[in-house]
Amino acid sequence: WIGPIQNLVLSIKETETTTLYRVLHCGTNSPSDDNDNDNDINIQDVTDFLRQYFQLETPLEPLYTKWSKNDRRLAKIAPCIPGLRLIRQDPIECIFSFICSSNNNIPRITKMLSTFRERYGQKLIDGIPMRTTEEGEGGEESTNTHFMSIYSFPTLEELQSATEEELREMGLGYRAKYIIQTRDLLIANGGKDHLLSLRNSNDPNNVQQELLQYSGIGPKVADCVALFSLDQVDAIPVDVHVQHIASRDYDPSILGKAKSLTPTIYKKVGDLFRERFVYAGWAHSLLFVAELPSFRDVLPDDVVAEMDEWREAEMAKKAKEKKAKMKKKAKT
Repeated sequence: WIGPIQNLVLSIKETETTTLYRVLHCGTNSPSDDNDNDNDINIQDVTDFLRQYFQLETPLEPLYTKWSKNDRRLAKIAPCIPGLRLIRQDPIECIFSFICSSNNNIPRITKMLSTFRERYGQKLIDGIPMRTTEEGEGGEESTNTHFMSIYSFPTLEELQSATEEELREMGLGYRAKYIIQTRDLLIANGGKDHLLSLRNSNDPNNVQQELLQYSGIGPKVADCVALFSLDQVDAIPVDVHVQHIASRDYDPSILGKAKSLTPTIYKKVGDLFRERFVYAGWAHSLLFVAELPSFRDVLPDDVVAEMDEWREAEMAKKAKEKKAKMKKKAKT
């Protein structure tokens, strides 16, 4: 992986036994920016920073062991997806990135944030060679090399010049208004220091309520920001996929007669995870990742079969309900 983490540009490679990194660029205000020599990088400072960023002070093996004792399915998943840990992202980058992610897909989010960085961030490095493999019409593969520039994520100060009109022209749509309003309120509340102070809270619900005051942030986005940047290890971002996990594995009656995630059901789903797991947000993330199609091949066959059977049963149930509803409507 090659990319920016704050004002560092890093190349990170995972091996079978360890993780290696190389500093490609060290910008101002980065972890090793403590001298006047751009070539004199303090490796220990960068290493310490990365240990914090990847939360390496939290050992995973004891957590995996505890989680597995409380969840039969997780016990089967854990050996197949080892080493899953959460990052401690910069809260400014995290909050604006998740505002952009709302009702969006990954390719579009990636493009949107790339444009956002280029417009308001600082260019960190130019001419990084990137190789891509493309398949031709006849099935033959060709490797192409293009050169990429890498930019930092803009600070609140750098975003002060942004306007809603500019952001809309960049393709952010209705999110443009949310970014401007959130920027202004963050500055009024004390900026990044205000967000960092939330790391000291022991109550994920209080942190969620604090984040809900910002435009474009609902309960799920608030809990994502809390989990991935504010040290709230028991924050549970709940969407329909997480609700499906809760309904299938913990409480089939969690939805009741409701057709959507009401605030009450949202909290109940989160509580189901918090009641079972320490570091519940981390455990929830492991279970969520296991549901992704890209991980099907590494899971045990019986786990995949159970997932498919439950999904098919849910689809059949919804089809039956829809048919009954249409039949009732036809009678009236």
